[in-house]
Amino acid sequence: MVAGFRRSMSLPVPGLNPSSPGPKGRAPLEKACHVRSTSLPCRSHPAIAELEDEIRALRAWLSLPAPESGSPTWISAGLARIDLLHASLDDLLQIPQAQDPLRRSPSAPWTDRLLDDFLRFADSYGSFRSALMSLRQTQSELHTAIRRRDEARLASALRSQKRIERDLAKLAVSIREASRSPMPALAAELEMAGIMREVAVATATASAAVFLGIGAVSSAASAAVASTSRAYSWVVAPLRKLSLSPSSSLKKRDWGEWEDGALERLEALEECVEVLESKSERVFRSLVNTRVTLLNILTPSL
Repeated sequence: MVAGFRRSMSLPVPGLNPSSPGPKGRAPLEKACHVRSTSLPCRSHPAIAELEDEIRALRAWLSLPAPESGSPTWISAGLARIDLLHASLDDLLQIPQAQDPLRRSPSAPWTDRLLDDFLRFADSYGSFRSALMSLRQTQSELHTAIRRRDEARLASALRSQKRIERDLAKLAVSIREASRSPMPALAAELEMAGIMREVAVATATASAAVFLGIGAVSSAASAAVASTSRAYSWVVAPLRKLSLSPSSSLKKRDWGEWEDGALERLEALEECVEVLESKSERVFRSLVNTRVTLLNILTPSL
C-alpha cells in the first residue's frame, strides 16, 4: 500500500540543475542521479511526497474513533481531504515524466480501468450532490410540518427522507466497489498504475464513509422527527378527539420536549448539508478535471 510507494521513477527535483558540476571534482549531478524517464522517485520528488502525505492523512481521518467519526465536522473534513488528494494528483499528472507511462499504454486494460473508475467517482458525486439538494428540501418540509403540527405532512416528508437515506447507502456500496475489484494483472508491473490505484482506492473508501456518514446524520434526525410524529398521535390527537384542550400541561411539556429535540436534530443536519453542498461541488469538479487530464494524456494530439 502507501508505505512511500517505493517507486523508482526519477522526476526532476525543482531547484536542481542536472548539468552543474558536482563539488570537488565529482561527476555531474545528471550522472550521479542517473535520471530515467520511465520510473518514479522514491519520496524524492515533492509531487510524490505530497501525494503520499494526502493518502496518509485520508487514512488517518478514516481511523478516527467515535464519537468524532461520523459527526458533521468529521464528514466535512473527509470531503476536504478528498479534494486535497485530487489536487495533489493533478499536480503529479502535470509532470511530463509522470505522463510518459500513461501515454505509452493508451489502450492498456489498466488505463481503461482508471478512466472507468474516475467516471464512476464523478457520477457518484453528481448523485451525491442531488441527494444533498433533496435533503435540504426535505428539511424545509419537516420544519414546516413540525411547527404546524401537521401529521400527514410530517409522515410524507419522513418517507422522502428515508428514500434519500437508502439512496446514499446504495451510493456508498457502488463507489466502494472500485476499491475491491482488482486491477488487470499488467498494472502490477507499472508504477504509475500503482500510484493511480492507490488514489482510486483511497477515494472510494473515503467517499463511501462520507456518504454513509451523512446518511447516519440524516437517520438520527429522522428518528427524532418520527418520535415527534408518534408523540402527536399519542398525546395531541387523542386530546382533540375527546374535545379536550391541546394546550393542557401534558401537551405543553411533552410536545415541547419532543418538538425541541426534533428541531435540534434537523438544524444540525441542515448545517451539515449546507457545508457539504459546497465541498462536494469542489470534489466533483476535481474528479472531472482528473478524468479530463487522463483523457488528454491518453489521447494522441491531432
